[in-house]
Amino acid sequence: MSRKPIVAGVGELLWDVLPTGRQVGGAPCNFAFHAMQSGCESIVISAVGNDKPGEELLTALEDLNIDCSFIQNNSFPTGTVTVTLNEKGNPQYIIHENVAWDNIRINAETQLKIRELDAVCFGSLSQRNPVSASTIQNLLANVGPECLKIFDINLRQHFYSHEIITKSLQFADILKLNDEELPVLSSLFGLTGETENKLSEMLKTFNLRYVVYTMGEKGSIIMNGNEFSFIASPKVAVADTVGAGDSFTAVLTTGLLSGIPLKKVHEAATRTAAYVCTQKGATPVIPFKIF
Repeated sequence: MSRKPIVAGVGELLWDVLPTGRQVGGAPCNFAFHAMQSGCESIVISAVGNDKPGEELLTALEDLNIDCSFIQNNSFPTGTVTVTLNEKGNPQYIIHENVAWDNIRINAETQLKIRELDAVCFGSLSQRNPVSASTIQNLLANVGPECLKIFDINLRQHFYSHEIITKSLQFADILKLNDEELPVLSSLFGLTGETENKLSEMLKTFNLRYVVYTMGEKGSIIMNGNEFSFIASPKVAVADTVGAGDSFTAVLTTGLLSGIPLKKVHEAATRTAAYVCTQKGATPVIPFKIF
């Protein structure tokens, strides 16, 4: 691809309220930021409230050089998540409901832009409210035929259902999940056998191009019909793991769009996610060349 790929993160946009203070949050924003760092043109499709936290969030995104042109304003409060970290630095979330990003609506500018996208990343959390669910599914149905659709499942609290996950998988080219999410999918879809068998079953059942499975410090697996790649996670001093999975997804997406061999893409995604774990917050500047 001679031009920069154009990618979008679609869904939740919020303030993560951590014990140390407030940080920009939401997987779509983290994805867009790291995709930009790895060589893409990125946008975020979401919504903030007509309130001071919303203004401040847009300013913070502009400071990260994220394109805010497709972030709507509405009358609902800007999203917040209360985040606590356990002893391993892993985040636990209380995600407040009926907020701006639960009420993303279709508009003409967004409908036009999605036809240009080379990839779009979305999750299940952002579809917890029927308004945003309908919008996201409409966008996925109307992207170009070559657009890579990445379902980073992102199960949080009770904000998912068999119906939403099934619909999302029917749109998806790539499923990304972690070792806490696989048991939930195994229960929902009756997956049996070893981990590799379960992933393979998801790949075939939903006609996916790739399944991406992350296991924290144990490593990660990427598989398609022909290739299987496992890479162990490097040993690092973890500050927190917020945003590490999103950076992995972003680098993976950039690499696949750029036609880089899978093993090299996997190595770059692993290295980037490991670095994000050593930094506080989800959006550190990566100090090395990703590709």
